Amino acid sequence: MTSLIRVYDLAHCRAGDKGNTSNISVIAYEATDWAFLRDNLTEEKVLEAFSHLAEGPVTRFELPKLKAFNFVIEKALAGGVTTSLAQDIHGKAHSNIMLAIELPAVGRNEFSNSTLR
Repeated sequence: MTSLIRVYDLAHCRAGDKGNTSNISVIAYEATDWAFLRDNLTEEKVLEAFSHLAEGPVTRFELPKLKAFNFVIEKALAGGVTTSLAQDIHGKAHSNIMLAIELPAVGRNEFSNSTLR
């Protein structure tokens, strides 16, 4: 059985919106967590987690000096604030979905000596 770790254990998130697009920042607690997330929290993994809400695509932007990522998830807000009947029309709760993503913890220790440049 593969050991799993949640994004929640490695980072915190902030979410926002623009039209029908959700924007989620993932900010790692440690440089080693950022390196692990860089290799494991992929655009495909995020789209899979949001597949019940978003059509995509998902674009990931890396911000290594901030130990952060910015994920832009398109077609994620049922048309946007002015057209959606969703309870969370702004997508603020999307950060909770991001934090709940489980990643295989295999190899996580190998990042303990990595550094950000």
